[in-house]
Amino acid sequence: MSPQEFVEADLAGARFVRSDLSGVVMRGVLIDGGEIEAPWLLDGDARLLVNGVDVAPLVDAELDRRFPGRGQRRAADPDGLRAAWDALQAAWDAALARAARLPEGTVDESVDGEWSFAQTVRHLVFVIDAWLGRAVLGIEQPFHPLGQTIPESAEDGVDLSLFVTGTPPYADVLAAFADRAAMVSRFLAGVTAERLDEERPNPWAPDYPETVRACLHTILEEGWEHLRYAVRDLDTIAARSA
Repeated sequence: MSPQEFVEADLAGARFVRSDLSGVVMRGVLIDGGEIEAPWLLDGDARLLVNGVDVAPLVDAELDRRFPGRGQRRAADPDGLRAAWDALQAAWDAALARAARLPEGTVDESVDGEWSFAQTVRHLVFVIDAWLGRAVLGIEQPFHPLGQTIPESAEDGVDLSLFVTGTPPYADVLAAFADRAAMVSRFLAGVTAERLDEERPNPWAPDYPETVRACLHTILEEGWEHLRYAVRDLDTIAARSA
């Protein structure tokens, strides 16, 4: 498909969801109030130039400031990973406490068609099951029925019929999350530097091995990224009811 060119086009209010905008060039544009959610912006050599300035490192630094402990997510040694996990858990504990103070039903409210707070928590259950249970521990069927996945997971050998549909009781969601978080804590409590170097099949691409360390990094990355989404949406919901 040839690149499209828009000249003097009015795209005000346009919304791009799960779209590939890599390499998009914008010249002489008005972008006041524009909003970009790009979780892969900080991966590898990804760059985003605004008026000639690569803003990716600036975004990364600002997110670390907003979310204390986030900067530890790429820790390499056992003690560093344990501290990184403790920081993430503390941040999520604060978010869960905030959600508990909001009106009943808030945790199941969606903002702009995205996952609700409860669904985001359920997705982290799924993330831990995939990257610790399936990849690192090699559990044949690691998935909790309250995990939240995406349809594309079926292509990776995940039986979607295993998962509860609809809106399960939030108390059950919290219990599942606590159980999986405890599983990570137990694993990290005894992990060694040698084990971190061991290779495991990528849960979605078994022909491409990952180190145990990389699997844990994915759990940390997902935890912080989805915390950002969850807090953002709680802010929106709170503002609506103010």
